Amino acid sequence: MKQGYIRPLAICAFRNDDKILVFEGYDPSKCETFYRPLGGAIEFGEYGSDALVREIREEIGAEIADVRYLGTLENIFVYDGRRGHEIVMVFDATFVDKSFYAREQWNGVDDDAVLQVMWKPLGYFRQGNAPLYPDGLLGLLGG
Repeated sequence: MKQGYIRPLAICAFRNDDKILVFEGYDPSKCETFYRPLGGAIEFGEYGSDALVREIREEIGAEIADVRYLGTLENIFVYDGRRGHEIVMVFDATFVDKSFYAREQWNGVDDDAVLQVMWKPLGYFRQGNAPLYPDGLLGLLGG
C-alpha cells in the first residue's frame, strides 16, 4: 500500500447461493480478522474487467466468464496503522470450472502471501460477526 496514492482496484463478488467468495485477512494494529473478495490492482491502460480476469487467474488459477459490473465503491481506511485510499470497481462473474463452487476452503496467493479463500454466508456479515471490506460492499450486494 503506497502512501499518498489512490489505488484503483477490481474485485469480484462471486456468489454461490447465499455465500460470497472471500479471503480472510488480519489487521495486527486493530487485532481484527476481516474478509474481502478476491481481486487486485488495475494497471495503467488496463480495463477493470481485464484486471479482474488477470487477478483471479494469478490468485487462484481460475478462469472466469460472464463478468458483469455491479458498481464502484470509494474506500478510505486504516490498515496496520497506515491510511489507504482505494477506488474499487466491483464485478460479478462465474467460474468456468464449476468445481470451485464445491470447495469450502482452499489456498490462493497474492504476491508472496498465502490467502485462505473460502465461501462465507452473507448472513455472517449481516449479523456483524466480522467486517466485509471494502465498506459499502454488503449494501451494494443487497445486504
